[in-house]
Amino acid sequence: MELKGYLHVYTGNGKGKTTAALGLSVRAVCAGKRVFFGQFVKGMKYSETKATEYLPNFEMEQFGLNCFIENDPTQADIDAAVQGLKRIKEVIDSGDYDLVVLDEVMIAIYFKLFSVEDVIELIKNRPEQMEMVCTGRYAPEVLLDLADLVTEMKEVKHYYQQGVMARKGIES
Repeated sequence: MELKGYLHVYTGNGKGKTTAALGLSVRAVCAGKRVFFGQFVKGMKYSETKATEYLPNFEMEQFGLNCFIENDPTQADIDAAVQGLKRIKEVIDSGDYDLVVLDEVMIAIYFKLFSVEDVIELIKNRPEQMEMVCTGRYAPEVLLDLADLVTEMKEVKHYYQQGVMARKGIES
């Protein structure tokens, strides 16, 4: 069974999708595997962007500019996401990685930065042994159906609602 790579989807409105993907990435690196972690939409320097300094065999690239979630994406946002998808294709085609993470890819699809069909093509054309994780709210049904594992993060309670802002090392 270890020769087959599976597709994981982490979705839902709760906190923890990126964190779960990072945890799996750390586990994979500690098992001697190579990981590529691509972040769509995100361009801000979150704490996890320093992981490459601490983890051998872990690479991370961001394919976003600024946070446009409260506004409409610009053409520059769309271009960055499309370039990111091209980069993911290069990563997959290289065969150099055991685990590839498409962080916030569901948000990129939701905001129509590229199509779900583009993502499905990447997923279906990856090497059979490559594990893949797709994260983000609003996962399209077609990706849920394609996935081997789906985890939905459900927000039950969040201290953000009491005015607690994102804290370095915890939420950012």
